[in-house]
Amino acid sequence: MRGQGRIFKRGKKWWIGYYVRGKEFRETAGYKEADAKRLLKARLGEIHGKRFVGPKDEKITVDELLDNLILHLENKGAKSIQQVKSHLKPIREAFGFDRAIDIATSLLDQFISEKKKEGKAPATINREVGALKQAFNLAKKQGRVKEVPYFPMLLEDNARQGFFEKAEFEAVVSHLPEYLADFVLFAYCTGWRKGEMVSLAWENLDKEAREIRIKTSKNRHGRVLPLEGELWNLIERRWQARNVTSESGHIFISPLVFHRNGKPIGDYRKAWKTACEKAGCKGKLVHDFRRTAARNMTRAGVSQNVAMSITGHRTISMFLRYNIASEDDKREALLATQEHIESLPGNKKVVGLSSKGLHKD
Repeated sequence: MRGQGRIFKRGKKWWIGYYVRGKEFRETAGYKEADAKRLLKARLGEIHGKRFVGPKDEKITVDELLDNLILHLENKGAKSIQQVKSHLKPIREAFGFDRAIDIATSLLDQFISEKKKEGKAPATINREVGALKQAFNLAKKQGRVKEVPYFPMLLEDNARQGFFEKAEFEAVVSHLPEYLADFVLFAYCTGWRKGEMVSLAWENLDKEAREIRIKTSKNRHGRVLPLEGELWNLIERRWQARNVTSESGHIFISPLVFHRNGKPIGDYRKAWKTACEKAGCKGKLVHDFRRTAARNMTRAGVSQNVAMSITGHRTISMFLRYNIASEDDKREALLATQEHIESLPGNKKVVGLSSKGLHKD
């Protein structure tokens, strides 16, 4: 009977045969009839329990799932491929040769525990585990795996509150190499993402209209950036720096607005760290300019919608998360509130309340 499967012998080996959704599967079971019976019973249990994957797909390794994910992202033209590849490196080291069906939550918990002991941040670990989860979800949609394990995630407390005051920004820029100075100034003025600036090309510039137009960004929406004041002066400098002389003496025009000897700006962490330390701003990030720009625009009275159209934020919640208040903002707010309270009519004088400021104990 089809529903019971069958065992049979070919040469010296025993085989089993069974049907799944009308399709017959056959696989070798070794040299003993008892082994064939046990394998057939196991396969029938998988079929009736809706756990059946198949003799071919159950051999799929984690490495194959990860390769499949990268191929899928490349076909989609995803901008995050390099980041995903980076997140997948420790996953490949830990699970690459394992069968996908053997990945269980207990193994993921062990992986997370080991990475925490190594000192990795929860956000970094989550990005790594999340990339593996993405690979499993894609494989399930494609019918390559039957089940997706539960992926534990760590609680993140990564809402940084770093930003630059003008003096800090100027100090850091003064210690940066020339190829990074305008790159950082652009970030300070616009709040753009690093990836958007690195890939910014001259083809995105309408010099006559004094505008930069990008078709797509991280949030899949294009936008227009008018160039005025310091930004226009910056673009003019970059325009003069388009011509690059190669090591062989050949002169060519860089297609990128920001470049290093004609090549895309790559890893600048060492130069950035050195500049921050010399400027007394240790621990600052380039990404802090995104928060700084949002705050500066709000302080200048720029409407929220206009500011978001410049920085590229699509959601108000994320913009507000970046538009944070500094300690000086809070101090000014408290003093202003105190002055307002003192101006209110009242008969009783409160000891310690002075228009000169809040007294410290």
